[in-house]
Amino acid sequence: MADQRILILFAHPSLHRSKVNLRLMQVADTYPGVTVVDLYQQYPTYLIDIEAEQQRLIEHDIIVFMFPLYWYSTPAMLKEWQDLVLEYGFAYGKKGTALHGKLFFCATSAGGTEQAFENGGFAHFTLGQLLQPIEQMANITGMTYLPPFALFGARNAQEQGRLSEHKSQWKALLSGLLQKRINPTEAKQYELLNHYLVARAKEKK
Repeated sequence: MADQRILILFAHPSLHRSKVNLRLMQVADTYPGVTVVDLYQQYPTYLIDIEAEQQRLIEHDIIVFMFPLYWYSTPAMLKEWQDLVLEYGFAYGKKGTALHGKLFFCATSAGGTEQAFENGGFAHFTLGQLLQPIEQMANITGMTYLPPFALFGARNAQEQGRLSEHKSQWKALLSGLLQKRINPTEAKQYELLNHYLVARAKEKK
């Protein structure tokens, strides 16, 4: 029995081309206690049911944005979702406390290498820096922001044999979150949740 419930808001505008996110979504969908919402499938005309989405948020303890990095940001659907669902009086403002105390993080993939997202690299910014607007969204709405769970070099991850390890980490993360075995305070000390998971695995040996 899961101790917590996870809501994964999945946004991929070209799902038939997905090499990473689709597989992670399928894995997550097998876990009791995890609700996966394919936003592009559910709202093909972008007419988001605000009340339904707010109710989903209320019913879950952990919120996840899952998406491929598009031009160093989220696909458009996730921005639309934020703009419409996270209303004043619900998600922020004097009476907007519905999300207070919930955990939040991004599960994302990037075509560039991890080195490209280092300071001074091709992308000029780290992944954490690029996601700061989302971090601030979490802060304003009273959620605890965790570092992203990310796969770099996603285009050739499967061919290079890296996708299998990434899926294993994803399973460990989901299980740990559901059973309250992930320490948010410790996790926030790392640049990526991946690094936190590696450190935890070493401690257990």
